[in-house]
Amino acid sequence: MGSSKEISRTRRGAKANRPPIMVTLGIKVDRLSGGEAKLSMEVDKRFHNPMGTLHGGIMTDLADACMGLATMSTLRGGETFTTLELKMNFLRPVYQGKIVCEAKVLHRGRTIALAEAAVKNSEGKEVARGVATQMILRATNKRKG
Repeated sequence: MGSSKEISRTRRGAKANRPPIMVTLGIKVDRLSGGEAKLSMEVDKRFHNPMGTLHGGIMTDLADACMGLATMSTLRGGETFTTLELKMNFLRPVYQGKIVCEAKVLHRGRTIALAEAAVKNSEGKEVARGVATQMILRATNKRKG
């Protein structure tokens, strides 16, 4: 799935293009289905902060994309979503190599979804954890007049 330009958008199998930020950062979709997602990317000094470690924003982008795709995989016809809140905890530094994020939708209501993500380094050690609250949006009828 990672080499494809399209990702599964809904349970009904509609397709959507990978967001440009995922293409720019080289994020690959390894698994996506039923409220769960697994994404990965290779990181090196191009993504370092002034301290010489992987910038937290890069891990946040990966986790945000992973939680977003997990949420997107639960959408029904006519639904979209937007992030209301995103929180990250950084647990240990990363310098280079492959990082992997796995996300899962913990709650999917009519208007709110809650997802969590764990980012791991190439040794399988958890380096960051995130949680996101998503608002489920529905298409509305066009206004008359």
